[in-house]
Amino acid sequence: MASKLIQLKSKATQASQFVAKHGTAYYKELLEKNKHYVQQPPTIEKCSELSNQLFYTRLASIPVRYEAFWKELDYVKHLWKNRKELKVEDAGIAALFGLEVFCWFCAGEIVGRGFTFTGYYV
Repeated sequence: MASKLIQLKSKATQASQFVAKHGTAYYKELLEKNKHYVQQPPTIEKCSELSNQLFYTRLASIPVRYEAFWKELDYVKHLWKNRKELKVEDAGIAALFGLEVFCWFCAGEIVGRGFTFTGYYV
């Protein structure tokens, strides 16, 4: 066990040295590639304005998303009404979707308990 700890410490040291050596260059390159997204001048007022724009843009998109939700719900109701004509492929897709939702729920529960499977902290 101690040898694994020493290996882990060695890898962490190597990673931190790599970041210290190449981190600044990566940061500058990243900013250079994405400079068209940077607002000039980069002030607190500009950040506040952009934050408000994002908030109110999202707020304005609620009616469109609300409408899309009801269209999806109507589609599901139509499928349920005509379930005798349902194809095996559609049922398979629905089953896979349900399984995926269940798995995300289980993963969320595990994360919420601090990555323990029993729920008790040791």
